Parts: sequence; C-alpha cells; structure tokens
Amino acid sequence: MSENPPFRFLEYTKSLAIAFVLALIIKIAVVEAYKIPSSSMEDTLLVGDFLLANKFIYGAQVPFTDWRLPAVRDPQQGDIVIFKYPVDRQTNYIKRCVATAGQTVEIINKVLYVDGKVFENPPESKFTSRHILPYSKNSPRDNFPPKVVPPNHIFCMGDNRDKSSDSRFWGTVSLDLIQGQAVMIHWSWVPDVNEPQVKLDDLTTIPASVLHFFVHFYERVRWRRLGNILL
Repeated sequence: MSENPPFRFLEYTKSLAIAFVLALIIKIAVVEAYKIPSSSMEDTLLVGDFLLANKFIYGAQVPFTDWRLPAVRDPQQGDIVIFKYPVDRQTNYIKRCVATAGQTVEIINKVLYVDGKVFENPPESKFTSRHILPYSKNSPRDNFPPKVVPPNHIFCMGDNRDKSSDSRFWGTVSLDLIQGQAVMIHWSWVPDVNEPQVKLDDLTTIPASVLHFFVHFYERVRWRRLGNILL
C-alpha cells in the first residue's frame, strides 16, 4: 500500500529541514567561503581568490551571541587568519599571524623580528618599495619599536608588506574577533574591468554582459590556483 500524499509531503519537509540544519551547522562551525578583495596578502592570495576557512579549529562563534565553541587550538605563528577588523568589529580581514601572546615584535628596516629572531618571510610574500621609511606613529611600515603582544591577542601582518593595513597601524587582534583559518583556494579568477555593466533601467545590457562572461570565462579563471592548500 503506497504512502498517502500528506505523509510523503511531511517526510520530504523533514528531510529538507534536516539538510538545512546540517548545512547551517557546517557553515557556522566548520567551513565557510571568503573572497579576497584587496592586494594586502599578495602573492600568497590574489584579488579574486575564493577561500575555504576552517572555523572549527579556533572555536566558531555561535551566531547572535558572544559564545564560542571549544577551540582545538589558538592561532599559531604562520597561520593565515580571518578575523573581524578591530576598529569596526564587522569587516572581515585576512592576514598572517606573525606573533602570539607574550611574544615581542620588532621591525628594523623592513626586517621582522619576533623575540629577537628574524621571522622568515613567507614564500609568496613581497615588498613593493625599496625605500625605507623611518618610524613615526603615522608611518610604522618599515620600522616598528618592540611591542609585547598582550594576553589573548595576536599580531598580524599582510604578506604584501608595503601595502597592508595591519597590526603595525591599528594594533593587535583579540582572539574573540577571529573567525577561522584560511586553508584552501577553491576558486580564483582575474577581475574583469572591461565587463559590461548591467543596468536595471536598460534590459538590453543583459545579453551583452552574459555573452562577455561566457566568451572570457576560460581566460579569467586561474586554473593552477584551484585547490591550492595555503601555507
């Protein structure tokens, strides 16, 4: 005897609800996707990279509360960390953790020292200017006096050392602002400044935009970056 329609509808609804809840749990507590909007992490991360972040490792925040799930560990030196910008506590930032609580950070003529030892530049990091700026409060880019990272904070810097707004300028990052660790590039493509813009008051712009997208799709994708694990 076949199941009646109301019963089947109820079963489908329950299945969809369970799938939705599981997907929500995964997004909240395990992984989430992020897009790179700026050049501050070049050449490790490029504008147009899309990342998967592990939110579980640092203890994901429960939405609409100040509660966090238990962390596997705190951020370590070298981790690429996604966090809320300390100034507005809303905008997502991504930088590399170069020092943790209790460690001393110092920069001398562009060379980063942590606890008196040179912090090796990441393989894809870079400097875009040979000019060395003397230290000032408004210009701590190339020279930064010794600073001890306070408890429950980390010191973060962009891999694009000369073009990054980071802990040198606005201070350390509290652990409660951290969203997750970037682990993999799942998609990447070159921004297209020539793409026709769709205008809501002119529907004839839609076909041109769609055609441009498909014609240039293959050349825009950075195929070699897809699936890259971040170090």
